[in-house]
Amino acid sequence: MPPRKKEYGIKRASGSLVHFRPPVSATTARRHSAVVPSVLTFAVIVASGGLLLMIEKGMLNSVQTPPPRANGKKVEYRMRNSDAAVDVESQIVQEIRNRTIRSMCGQKNSPHSVWSLSPLQRKTLLQHILVNDEHRFLYCYVPKVACSNWKRVLKVMSGALANVDVKVKMDHRSDLLFLSDFSPEEIRHRLRHYFKFMFVREPMARLLSAYRNKFGEIEAYQRKYGAEIIRRYRKGYAKDKKIAGNDVTFTEFVRYLLDEDPERMNEHWMPIYNLCQPCAIEYDFIGSYESLESDAAYVLERVGAPQHIRFPERQTWYKPVTKETLHYYLCTVPQKFLKELLPKYILDFSLFGYPLPNTTTEYCRH
Repeated sequence: MPPRKKEYGIKRASGSLVHFRPPVSATTARRHSAVVPSVLTFAVIVASGGLLLMIEKGMLNSVQTPPPRANGKKVEYRMRNSDAAVDVESQIVQEIRNRTIRSMCGQKNSPHSVWSLSPLQRKTLLQHILVNDEHRFLYCYVPKVACSNWKRVLKVMSGALANVDVKVKMDHRSDLLFLSDFSPEEIRHRLRHYFKFMFVREPMARLLSAYRNKFGEIEAYQRKYGAEIIRRYRKGYAKDKKIAGNDVTFTEFVRYLLDEDPERMNEHWMPIYNLCQPCAIEYDFIGSYESLESDAAYVLERVGAPQHIRFPERQTWYKPVTKETLHYYLCTVPQKFLKELLPKYILDFSLFGYPLPNTTTEYCRH
């Protein structure tokens, strides 16, 4: 019997292994060695920046990082072709992210299982975890982080769709299996034995994407949320019953978020932490929207997806949130509101290694 391939990752306190890609060959690494110092420095700054703010807010008091323990599991997978420089960067980002999560989730007041969550928290979590029993994996979907495309992939894998390019409107409930559909014992079994993954995105870019999509394109959201936001936060409109809700400003949206309980928010702007509870569930892989193509390819390979199944390309009508676009919108919001907003999403910034946005007056002049 041939020797098993070596596994790579960060072992968590409970013994499970949070995976990142195996390192590239020595030759390839030397060829791309110039990228490593800058990437490593960036990753450290990213992680440290969020953690420093948490320290200032007293959120890291009495943090103890438990020693890693092996759980004896071995994982084999094949690498898809990918750019070596991107691969090196992804490994570093994964390692920084996994260490941060391990430290934060080691706190005594952090949830350590699905069953230590409140009923509302557990309901939200279980309703956002999709199940594939054939390939034995769980996927926690986060709206505005390519979840529609992942749902397409799951439907193709289950036979509900012929391929990922089929031109049909996505039904986000039908032909999908959720962890909330199972009994407690069945849930425990899948959490213990299945490969678990999720994808994250820069928090403010995700909010802006939700704002532009829901209030700029979806009439149902304009009627349900937009009209109410305008009545609440726009002077002179408190009693106006004829509001269309299609011209909500980003500042008005931010003010609305400030008054919302994160645990009861709409899923499109609920913090990622609240949706997927990365302390209560030990995810084997946390991918990034910013490296979606390579991370999605890794996951498909890891779960043993058939070779003909690929992750869908972005639609031609898709409007990306560029750095310039995000800069413009953030700088339209008064700083006092942004300073109140960031703590609501601080765990998304810090746990997943995203730097806090620079919205100083000097920065916004450019």
